[in-house]
Amino acid sequence: MPKSKKRNGRGGQHAAVQPFSDEDASIETLSHCSSFSDSVSVADEGGEAEDTAQEDFQYKLNVYIDCTVDKSAKTRQGALDGLKTAMATRILYEFLLERRMTITDSIERCLKKGKGEEQRAAASLACLLCIQLGSGIESEEVFKTLKPIFKTILNDGTANIQARQACATSLGLCTLVAEDDILDVYATMECFETLFTRSYVREDGSRPSLNPQTTQLHTNALLSWALLLTICSASHVTAIIHKHLSKLPRLLESEDVNMRIAAGETIALLFELARDVDPDFNSEDWEPLCDKLNALATDCNKHRAKTDKRKQRSVFRDVLKAVEDGDFQTEAIRFGTERMVIDSWVRKRTYDAFREFVGSGMNYHLQANEFIRDVFGLGPPMLIDSAALKAMKSSRLERHLYNAAAFKARTKARNKFRDKRVDVGEF
Repeated sequence: MPKSKKRNGRGGQHAAVQPFSDEDASIETLSHCSSFSDSVSVADEGGEAEDTAQEDFQYKLNVYIDCTVDKSAKTRQGALDGLKTAMATRILYEFLLERRMTITDSIERCLKKGKGEEQRAAASLACLLCIQLGSGIESEEVFKTLKPIFKTILNDGTANIQARQACATSLGLCTLVAEDDILDVYATMECFETLFTRSYVREDGSRPSLNPQTTQLHTNALLSWALLLTICSASHVTAIIHKHLSKLPRLLESEDVNMRIAAGETIALLFELARDVDPDFNSEDWEPLCDKLNALATDCNKHRAKTDKRKQRSVFRDVLKAVEDGDFQTEAIRFGTERMVIDSWVRKRTYDAFREFVGSGMNYHLQANEFIRDVFGLGPPMLIDSAALKAMKSSRLERHLYNAAAFKARTKARNKFRDKRVDVGEF
């Protein structure tokens, strides 16, 4: 692509690149004018300032794109991080549509020639690019270029372990977004299976000797495999259950808390999918499995860290309810004036996968990203005038005064019932 014109006070194309800042991100988050499309026209009032900000922002993105091919690894890393933050906090469909092949070439180069953190950043950027482009021919073209590289790194035992971990996660989400052939989805799942099954405790009770980094790789592969389970056909889910449900509980004996949790949530997901096919489904090893889940939900082993035990017990209480009764602890996600309910393990696995890449920008993408809204059945983005939205919200002082009054009233009521001098007959 042609080089961007230099401006006064700015570094050239090969200057060191700083990651995209929260201040830059706020341009999009706080402005309704550019929230839903880069092509939306601005209001007359303050229009010039918005145009200038938009031009500066796009200039900065072009510099980042140019710097992804710089000779300095540090500069490339900064450029990748800057693009990642921009894509996580803004909707850039039109801008990226014109430059998708240039960005794809840069990601491919960084994955092949970069090391460690650079490869990790490039793999994450690939996912964010697919999330921005949505499920269509554009993201399919991007993924067709990058999928063989992801799989090569993932299956290469001599490759950087951080790169393999990142590819395990990115390959899963990119497949969900951009894979157009369900048979290729199944083939990718088999690729993940060859990894996480190496963490299975053997039938004789012996554990495989794995370092923490390799265990994390297997955990990432398991989570990506579980993500793709959510789009499998009923017949394939049935085949997976027969093949893996009796073996997955072996992962619950792992020394790594993240692997135990990933295994527990995957088992809960499998039971949910199995009961969608057959409401009366129950595993042959249902009782021993419930005993094992209950032990993890009440784990008091002294050799485990308190934070790990607390996290584990919380998750496995929910997993046990799912396996025993088919229950799910619902959670409401609020964004803007809307609300989305996470009411199933399928929905939770999908939400967690997107949030891993979008991070704090998840609520913004739920509000403005057409593709993510379609995934969760939220309909087209709701356009709400920023002035009207502001009028709907109470001021910070009003909220503080209301909370203070409510706290005072609640304290009075509690003190009344705590007072030993109050006659029992009054109750």
